[in-house]
Amino acid sequence: MAELLKNIVVATIDLWTSMAPYLLLGMFIAGVLHVFLGTNLITKHFGKNNLITIIKASLFGIPLPICSCGVIPVAASLQKEGASKSSTLSFLVSTPTTGVDSILASYSLLGPLFAIFRPIAAFVSGVTIGLLNFLFNREPEQKFVKRHHHKVNREFNFKEKFQKVFKYGFVELAEDIGKWLIIGVVIGGFLTAIIPKEMVEKFLPYPWMHFLIMLIIALPLYVCATGSIPIAAALLQMGFSPGAALVFLIAGPATNTVTLSFVHSKLGKKSFYLYIISIVVIAVLAGLLFNFIFALMGSETNIISPHGEHVSHTLRIVSGIILVIIIIAALVNFEKDEVNMKYKFVVKDMTCKHCKMKLEKAINSLEGVSKISTNLDKNIVGVDGTIEREKVADAIRNSGYTPLDKA
Repeated sequence: MAELLKNIVVATIDLWTSMAPYLLLGMFIAGVLHVFLGTNLITKHFGKNNLITIIKASLFGIPLPICSCGVIPVAASLQKEGASKSSTLSFLVSTPTTGVDSILASYSLLGPLFAIFRPIAAFVSGVTIGLLNFLFNREPEQKFVKRHHHKVNREFNFKEKFQKVFKYGFVELAEDIGKWLIIGVVIGGFLTAIIPKEMVEKFLPYPWMHFLIMLIIALPLYVCATGSIPIAAALLQMGFSPGAALVFLIAGPATNTVTLSFVHSKLGKKSFYLYIISIVVIAVLAGLLFNFIFALMGSETNIISPHGEHVSHTLRIVSGIILVIIIIAALVNFEKDEVNMKYKFVVKDMTCKHCKMKLEKAINSLEGVSKISTNLDKNIVGVDGTIEREKVADAIRNSGYTPLDKA
């Protein structure tokens, strides 16, 4: 028992330190994208219902470091702003499936072939699902509705932007993916240590069995693009085919009960069935193609092997320690409900740090707001100031959320 526990700890630490240097770099780049790109630029491009907007939606979604949960309010906002169902679905698929942080993390644990193939698969998946919805679930052309927002008329200087880059990349993003990253690494370490490769080869001798198991696991599971990587790495070491691991990487982040519920309720039954069937078919086809390409390249294991080990041992250890500190600091709950807030709302669909940031930004843009307090654990938004309650509620609704008066 002691030996098994030791093996699990060693495997978990190895996964963590292999990812850490690349993940830290990815988090910094994610902060740059957030500050200099943001979601405002995205929103205005998706109003028309045509192939161009579908391609745009998928392309915009690939580098964005938004998790499976965080993409829901963004997609809801796009729809409210007049985006077509097709482009919304395209964005909903490509965004959580990959991201700049997960691309670098894929390279560190899964090698260059996965790092290249995964974003391509995300793009193709997004475009395909959007195109199928465009062809078989046509909707009336919508005009893009440009909503008026009060803006703070000042430019951020370089120092402020630099601070915002680090705050988003190493605080907000760490809060968003931290828990799922830890869970994914621990599961990956556990699977690596406890399940021998011979077991998979013995009980799952045929590739189609590998694909079926991956779909059964991935479809209902909530897992972010980054958190899915150590699990996929462990699946490879257990003997699952590379294509089966790719099926998990595509279907896991793109489908979960929350996302499927959103598609069903907001985009309709037809979009829902197109969405889930397309994900399954595309994931399987991508997995088969990946296995074919891997075989064409001589089944060289170095192209699907961890490349984080190529980084010096010292840098891996230091990066691993820094990442631990960042994640722990991010997961400590500093949010406390402000008892003296004038208005309080229960916002049940405020489920992640991205939701919190989006709501705070929307409410802060209103005149008469002096203070905001958000508590993710209790799903409470508190607002103080001279503004009317209904204006705050409208801002919450326009952001894609449902405000309820606090009991």
